[in-house]
Amino acid sequence: MSKPICLPAGATTVLASVAFVLAWSSGFLGARLGTGQAAVPTLLLWRYVVVTAVLGAGLGVARLLRRGRRARAPAAAARLAPRPRGSRAAARHVAVGLLSQVGYVLPVYGAIGLGVSAGTTSLVDAVQPVVVATLVGPLLGQRVRGLQWAGLATAFAGVAAIVAGDLRSATAPAWAYALPAAAVASLVAATFLERRRPSTLPPGRLLTLHSAVAAVALAVLALATGTVTPPPDPAFWGSTLFLALVPSLAAYGLYWGLLRRVDVTTLNALLFLVVPTTTLAGAALFDEPLSLVGAVGLGLAGLGVAAVLRGESRRRRGDDDGPHRP
Repeated sequence: MSKPICLPAGATTVLASVAFVLAWSSGFLGARLGTGQAAVPTLLLWRYVVVTAVLGAGLGVARLLRRGRRARAPAAAARLAPRPRGSRAAARHVAVGLLSQVGYVLPVYGAIGLGVSAGTTSLVDAVQPVVVATLVGPLLGQRVRGLQWAGLATAFAGVAAIVAGDLRSATAPAWAYALPAAAVASLVAATFLERRRPSTLPPGRLLTLHSAVAAVALAVLALATGTVTPPPDPAFWGSTLFLALVPSLAAYGLYWGLLRRVDVTTLNALLFLVVPTTTLAGAALFDEPLSLVGAVGLGLAGLGVAAVLRGESRRRRGDDDGPHRP
């Protein structure tokens, strides 16, 4: 009998990290296309309606499959992940959903819709690892190594070099650049809130809950601004489906899944790679030039992220060896 082929845990994490960077980058590129077809509340409302419908259908199929298993193995069914209990747990799930979905996506799309480029928006988004690394010690009781600090600084320098030229030619109002910063603050708050009291829900069920919360909040916003009705253009629905399937389902699913496998500093350091990825994709899709300074920035960002991951690997080895030392 042949044995099943399984990827090592480390290889699975690496592949998931690569997929996460690609999916997260697609959100900035998709926002540039989508905001040219409809108002931001309209685009985001129907994006999350589609996301919630797809996830709800998937959970319904999973529930039917569990019923079949429950008839054959009642004990196994009893070990399924519990639902959130109590008003406090429910309020925490709603808060994380609002912060990670609406609080992050709405300012990002608003900034791009006002004229802030996708590269500049992703640069501000990439500041998040520095914020997380600064707060990770007192809030989560984790130690950040000196190599990780050096890596974060190097990666940030590379990211800044990539978009330096864009900042000189930007046409958006000055206050629009505060929107990506607000998005970063919202996602950082969601990350720490989830990490301090990790949810027992599976990632699929958790993402469904967050998407439903976002859909309700955006419906209220769209009703208040008179932007509920979608345009009849088929291109709008193409953009909506893309944004629903890739930046929402794939990116956020990988984000919360990786958050349970790797250190929070390591995960957020991967966001540095979003900027060079977005820059290369922009050059290929929108004919955006890539200068020599930008190429140097790509290299610096890669070296910085490698240093952060190396520092995290050493920290984990030290934690694993610690209890066995005399």
